[in-house]
Amino acid sequence: MTGEFEHRHGFPPGINQVRSADHDDQAAARTLAQITPTPADLVTFYESIGDVTWADVGNGYFLDPAGDVLLQLQEYGVVYVGTGPKTHGLVIGSNGGGLIYVAGPDAAVYRTRTASLDEPEFDKVADDLRQFLELLERSLTRFNADGDPGYL
Repeated sequence: MTGEFEHRHGFPPGINQVRSADHDDQAAARTLAQITPTPADLVTFYESIGDVTWADVGNGYFLDPAGDVLLQLQEYGVVYVGTGPKTHGLVIGSNGGGLIYVAGPDAAVYRTRTASLDEPEFDKVADDLRQFLELLERSLTRFNADGDPGYL
């Protein structure tokens, strides 16, 4: 993607990487699993992946490091994503347009409709983290092919 980026867009690419998890990322993932009902696939993800930063894919896609997810949880608590008593989740990332991704306790991934967590409304974008990551991959593939990542 970055090889042709400057030629296509007229400016150099920013940071576009999938960073491997380090010891601190893995420790934060274990802490998340101990203090809140974190979906198992999210903990497994953070054992290997530190974060995802695709600043140049459309407006950008960002999956936060486990330490940032933990800090968000400690400072603001869980995010209410539904109508039932156990429908809360963890903020795990965002897109460059300000929409926020939240992993629910059922492992589903939700996206805010606006760039705010004040009285947010959510849309379910994936049944689980695996499906969400596949959608991200499709966005990258589509962006490489025609410059449009779609709407995730």
